[in-house]
Amino acid sequence: MFVRFVRWRHHAILLNTEGIDCLTESIVMDQLAPLLRQITLSAQSFFSGELCQLVSFDKEVGHVHILRSGKIAMTVRNGEPQIIDKPSVLFFPRFCQHGFIPIEGQNSELLCAYIDLGAQVDSPLALSLPEMMILPMDELSPVKHTVEMLFKEAFEDAFGRQAAIDSLIEYFLIQILRHVVAAGQLQGGIFGALSDSRLKHAVSAMHERPGHPWTLDELADVAGMSRARFAVNFRETVGVTPLDYLTGWRMSVAQNLLKQGRPIKSVAAAVGYQSQAALARVFARRVGSAPANWIKQLTEPSFRQ
Repeated sequence: MFVRFVRWRHHAILLNTEGIDCLTESIVMDQLAPLLRQITLSAQSFFSGELCQLVSFDKEVGHVHILRSGKIAMTVRNGEPQIIDKPSVLFFPRFCQHGFIPIEGQNSELLCAYIDLGAQVDSPLALSLPEMMILPMDELSPVKHTVEMLFKEAFEDAFGRQAAIDSLIEYFLIQILRHVVAAGQLQGGIFGALSDSRLKHAVSAMHERPGHPWTLDELADVAGMSRARFAVNFRETVGVTPLDYLTGWRMSVAQNLLKQGRPIKSVAAAVGYQSQAALARVFARRVGSAPANWIKQLTEPSFRQ
């Protein structure tokens, strides 16, 4: 970690959880299951203790910070410092440069971790979440027990401490996802489609079966809508056409499978392409390089997270 601040291009979201509909939460989390299966959700804690100097977080990964007590100033992309003056979760689902400034006289107790929600493989889950979320702890009652367990592990020198903390953070991330979905703050993008009573069926079908040769007519039938109405509603909600979203989803699944070491030919079949060449053409257009070159880049220091 070292001091470096750059421009803040996005706003934070301060979530309010009053009036959460638990039934909606359960249903949407089931529909998020394919997105979670498609990535290797992981976390690695790297700091727990008192903030005593100015720091900047520049590693190109997601971050989660839990402020248990005290007060800190936070900057994002060289923006004006924002005071965080009550216990909160500071959630960065994907890379976003930010920094913390200690406030004199405040003993700020923090736990920080790197997280991976699939941004490296263009997962819709990581890319659809806001760049940063501020979640006040007093609105996160379901996660308080997990936070207590995290800090207990962090400040005890017990056997398996690091593995226990990292596993708890992964569970904590699932709880946070439940919270932000149920809070109703994620209205657009894929979350908007998953909350729609008809679009969710078509989206879930694409997520569950990326290798199926979906057509616009078939997806409209799954959604129980006319072809024209489905196309318009999907684009207005998600921001892209249904088939464009399908292609993006297939490329995300393909990247994850390649990352796991699956042969290109096998990956092509899994995501609905009849040949390696067909996959390579679309992959290069969407990702920026051919599958074989992308695999080689995985071992390069500049590419690794």
